Amino acid sequence: MSETKKRLLTGLQPSGALHIGNYFGALKPFLDIYGEYDSSLMIVDYHALTSLKNPTELNRNILDVAKDYLAIGIDPSKATIFKQSDVPEHTELAWIFDCLVTVPFLMQGHAYKDKVAKGLEANAGLFTYPMLMAADILLYDTEIVPVGEDQRQHIEYTREAASKFNIAFGETFKEPKEQILKGVGVVPGIDGAKMSKSYGNVIPLFGSKDEITKAVMGIVTDSGGDRPENVYAIHALFKNEVELTALYEANKKNYKALKEALIADIEAVIAPMREKRDSLSDEEVKLVIKEGGERARTIASAKMVDVRKKVGVTL
Repeated sequence: MSETKKRLLTGLQPSGALHIGNYFGALKPFLDIYGEYDSSLMIVDYHALTSLKNPTELNRNILDVAKDYLAIGIDPSKATIFKQSDVPEHTELAWIFDCLVTVPFLMQGHAYKDKVAKGLEANAGLFTYPMLMAADILLYDTEIVPVGEDQRQHIEYTREAASKFNIAFGETFKEPKEQILKGVGVVPGIDGAKMSKSYGNVIPLFGSKDEITKAVMGIVTDSGGDRPENVYAIHALFKNEVELTALYEANKKNYKALKEALIADIEAVIAPMREKRDSLSDEEVKLVIKEGGERARTIASAKMVDVRKKVGVTL
């Protein structure tokens, strides 16, 4: 990691196949800025254990997340790609933070409150999740964390953990700033609602041309208008307004032609990424993760030497 650039860190849970909403909402904004920073991409596999209890699925998903990052164009020589579980200092520091914050403080966590409000049982991992995320960020003296608006509270919790430690044991951690990614969570699905795997309304990011065609042809349209608004909303991710206006003016009420144009534009973006992803072997991806983990742990272990001294456990 560079000493001259600001440090940026983000993470992705290995929770399943990506769709174009994930790409335009979070991955592309990160891709556009990561070269300006000393960037790290973490696969947050321990966080995933709060909800995913299938070891085979988790194992496969970890590799898939790394492949996704590489396929969209992330250069592993310019960003440290690693998995959380390869750096045990994350869970060690999280325990120390757990001992500094209160139960009422953690009870305000959005994820925990949402689960309880729905009458669902929240496990202890979900309850203390914010402090593990704080450790993820603070171990690396991270200055910038790109997140969606719905993740803002996690960064506020992280600053609180840093402040409590610094007050108790002396200046140790930088308080990071969130960089809110515009557009996160607003990519429309094929039914006009937010694109979400749980809604079954997605266009798969690395789907085959046949899968993309099937999804696009299934976009809900209103036969009463000059242009299909749901088709247009998705198309606007791939073409600028001037080109779109001309295309939709020339094909008024010809919904089939407009859907076919959208398929072509999606395929033009996705096909090269899909080809890149298909060319990646599991072994080379594992090597990227292994090397990234070694780089990350060098930094994290050095930080924890200081932390252990300050809390008094080093003899």
